[in-house]
Amino acid sequence: MGRLFGTDGVRGVANVDLTPELVFRLGRAAAHVLSTDAGTRFLLGRDTRLSGPMLEAALTAAVCSAGGTVLSCGILPTPAVAYLTRRVAASAGVVISASHNPIEDNGIKVFASDGYKLPDAVEDAIETVLDRHDLPRAVGREVGGAEVLSDAADIYVDHIASHVVGSLGGMRVVVDCAYGAACRVASMLWERLGATVILINDEPDGTRINVRCGSTNPEVLRQAVLQHGADAGFAHDGDADRVIAVDETGSIIDGDAIMGVCAMYLHTQGRLARRTVVATVMSNLGLELALRRAGIALERTKVGDRYVLERMREFGATVGGEQSGHIIFLDHATTGDGALTAVQVVNVMLETGQRLSELAAPIERFPQVLLNVTVADRGTVTGHPAIEAAVADAERALGPRGRVLVRPSGTEPLVRVMVEAQDEGEAESLAGHLADLIARELRGRRA
Repeated sequence: MGRLFGTDGVRGVANVDLTPELVFRLGRAAAHVLSTDAGTRFLLGRDTRLSGPMLEAALTAAVCSAGGTVLSCGILPTPAVAYLTRRVAASAGVVISASHNPIEDNGIKVFASDGYKLPDAVEDAIETVLDRHDLPRAVGREVGGAEVLSDAADIYVDHIASHVVGSLGGMRVVVDCAYGAACRVASMLWERLGATVILINDEPDGTRINVRCGSTNPEVLRQAVLQHGADAGFAHDGDADRVIAVDETGSIIDGDAIMGVCAMYLHTQGRLARRTVVATVMSNLGLELALRRAGIALERTKVGDRYVLERMREFGATVGGEQSGHIIFLDHATTGDGALTAVQVVNVMLETGQRLSELAAPIERFPQVLLNVTVADRGTVTGHPAIEAAVADAERALGPRGRVLVRPSGTEPLVRVMVEAQDEGEAESLAGHLADLIARELRGRRA
């Protein structure tokens, strides 16, 4: 069997891949590895998926059977679990969610006691004992128990609200909750801040989570912002660790633009650590050029917020993230936080007196063409002479006006081709040429 943990925990189709039996074994193994001298206390939150209570019951049983205690927070955003894990000094925090994935999926994401995602070595240690039958079982008075942390949402909202620089009285904001984990906390937060908030897709409906709404479909938010004449709109994903914004004109402000807006403002205030933003290889060239003009460096990593966070901690940067809207403000949080990101954007609007469209204007978005090629062995693309030569030719043709990226998928039998250029036609032509070449050389086909 391959490695159970992926780049963002354990995921699969609930009750097929991610079964209650697997979650029980995973919970017992995690309780064994993550227990401390102070005991074993797991803080647990989930999104709205129908499979959530089923998997929560399995995980709770596992921790209790190991003699530990579960603090249940109910439906709560992923970043809230990370924050509360540190706040209440839990041994670990666990989120049952598949984030932006389809409704049939679910996942298990584990945070260490410091609120950071588990290092690879700790995940490996959990997998090593997953199938052991000799792990200790509590008996009698040693059996663990489950408690409800009833004020979890209030504590988290207080934490986010503490980062806002002033009252939002007079501001009109639309928030798309994606029928997910933000449903409860969104209204609590924005009303507390004094904004007029219009919530959409805000029912905790696990049958509609991420369906034609939220950060993966911001057109819904765009229409609502224009309809209500809002100053800004924010769309979350299923577990609310991401956010995509819409300005007052209806333009979509993706994660790249959000990073640019916040980083450039922080830089003018002398508060951008290392004068650097960390993003992935997929972040738009327009962001890189805008930051460079402002005197800010862009450090790129592999795709995945895990790699962004690792590089931020290594380098000492405090702003980083992904085009998808998973933004990390490391001086305030240990993981991406959609609500925190939204209030950081609003802070810049308040402190500068500018509209969101004005703040985002310096960040030009280069046309970005993405193509997938299905192949038998995605690893063979690396070091392939003909493909490398074609990539080099494309890079020479673009010069400083564009960028080429060819990489194997981390999870699927695909090679991904990305070309950016100021001219969309040129980007489409070069991307198509490279995709066709890869299909011929690797006996694949364009997906």
